[in-house]
Amino acid sequence: MPARGIMGLANRRLREPAGRAPRAPLPERMLMTSELAKALRACRTAFIGIGLMTGVINILYLTGSIFMLEVYDRVLPSRSIPTLVGISLLAAMLYAFQVALDIVRQRILSRIGLALDEGIGERVYGAIVRAPLRMVAAGDGLQPMRDLDQLRGFLSGLGPTALFDMPWIPLYLVICFLFHPLIGITALIGCLVLIAFTAVTEMMTKRPVRQAMIEMTARNALSEVGRRNAEVLAAMAMTERFGAVWAAANRRFTREQQRAADIGNGLGSLSKGLRLALQSVVLGVGALLVIRGEASAGIMIAASILSARALAPVELAIAHWKGFVAARQGWKRLGDLLKAFPTDAEPIALPRPRQSLAVETVSIAPPGSRRLVVQEVDFTLEAGQCLGVVGPSGSGKSSLVRALVGVWQPARGKVRLDGAAFEQWRAADIGAAIGYLPQDVELFAGTVAQNIARFHPDPAPGEIIAAAEAAGVHALILRLPEGYETPIGEGGAALSAGQRQRIALARALFGSPFLVVLDEPNSNLDADGEVALNQAVAGVRTRGGIVVIVAHRHSALASIDRLLVMQEGRVRAFGPKDQVLRKLAPQSAAPAPSGGGEVVPLSGRGDRQPAKTEAATETGVEMETGSPERARTEKEGLAP
Repeated sequence: MPARGIMGLANRRLREPAGRAPRAPLPERMLMTSELAKALRACRTAFIGIGLMTGVINILYLTGSIFMLEVYDRVLPSRSIPTLVGISLLAAMLYAFQVALDIVRQRILSRIGLALDEGIGERVYGAIVRAPLRMVAAGDGLQPMRDLDQLRGFLSGLGPTALFDMPWIPLYLVICFLFHPLIGITALIGCLVLIAFTAVTEMMTKRPVRQAMIEMTARNALSEVGRRNAEVLAAMAMTERFGAVWAAANRRFTREQQRAADIGNGLGSLSKGLRLALQSVVLGVGALLVIRGEASAGIMIAASILSARALAPVELAIAHWKGFVAARQGWKRLGDLLKAFPTDAEPIALPRPRQSLAVETVSIAPPGSRRLVVQEVDFTLEAGQCLGVVGPSGSGKSSLVRALVGVWQPARGKVRLDGAAFEQWRAADIGAAIGYLPQDVELFAGTVAQNIARFHPDPAPGEIIAAAEAAGVHALILRLPEGYETPIGEGGAALSAGQRQRIALARALFGSPFLVVLDEPNSNLDADGEVALNQAVAGVRTRGGIVVIVAHRHSALASIDRLLVMQEGRVRAFGPKDQVLRKLAPQSAAPAPSGGGEVVPLSGRGDRQPAKTEAATETGVEMETGSPERARTEKEGLAP
């Protein structure tokens, strides 16, 4: 069952398989299976080093207390200046060593964050780009990358140092008890109160931080939609109205963020005030003991400093608890995401396909949905054949071709190349054997050559030019300012829609793929472009490839020899083009509209718009009518 979204993965419970031994407790399972845990375990040597440095640093934190103790108990009674100079120099050296260790510890933590990013960054990116193919992504789909940034930022901050310092709190409490039991009890009570504050902080900030993250994702999604549709917003005066929608989402985000900040800052201020008050309380208790003769003035001052030092990690943890909660939630989401998209073992390399494409009773549902939009499609194509897929809008044509190229996984059935299902192919091998021109053409920021070569790191220039020539776009590219090295901008913004479509066709033909799937390949093409398209299709067939074309305009189907007609997600007819058209002709023999073959000129140019017959409406293909010769041609096959 497809998941409902990346955010929904966090709430999914793992089921116990029947007939197996009970699983280990959840924390142990996470430790054993989480890729994040494995990435951190790779840095265990660094963590051990940080632990050792933390121990030394916490021992060096005693420098101030011991210095005060010696000044009050030795220097002042003896009035010895050499003793004061000696312990001052020693304290200065210890402080310098402490600062150096603290700097090194912080730098190691930041390197651990960087190592975590480098270790799983590509996996997270891979999951991000695969998620829309299997589930409905929440927001703009980039939350996993922000979660990774949050983790790296937390590891590079002061939050982890507080967690490393906390185990050393008992050391300071023991020393306080050694000074006097009453001082130790006072410090212990203060420590327990601060720990209670930490638990309260956890309970009160967890939900606001999570809700703020959800609202931020929704706001960022609106920002991305507005950026990508800036032309529509500007042309139809929708900028202000859409801006109001964004502002409402932004207010929800800032409200939740402010709520979390108010709770965290309030508890942080309370904990700071409590620590300062406890320091004064310990000082007062020490003064009482000095008056009674049960402690010296040095012990009084040293105990006050030690009690403050004992509570400092707790106070620091509370101050950074919001970041800790956000990092922990990000850790959980990333762990669930990587489990949902595991790294599959590479299957054995298969020979390049060159024989057949088989679609075996395939049914398809969009990612994140149970509703079947394509049901029980079954056909086979041999090398050198070209299939045209036609049908009215919403009949499932684009959904079918997404399954043919492996973009969508069939809910039922299999798609096979040379008898091997897609999961039996290595990703690099199947990718090289498929050329795909989607309905919505999207090019990437880079040069024309990089886009045609599919961003191959070291492509052969001859293969790039061969693909461009096969698509009939070589001369067009040479007319660009820098030829094949022309930057096209994000999404191909520097090119026209027709140029983008023709370059995308060259990308689909790069490397002479066996299966070429073209979804509405002539939607933005002029007459020259359509001629080049038909020549490209003929070239693929000549070299023994298979072509599948989805089209509404008949001109894209001039080179096909097989026709598949879809309606409401099912195959209405399939077979040789001539047979299918003859089969459909009696069902649509209604007379043409008044005027017969009348054509209407398109404004702004001399093209003519053909009238449509009822058959054209049913199959979703535009066919010209008019002369008897043309009508006979249409009955025998699609006119070029």
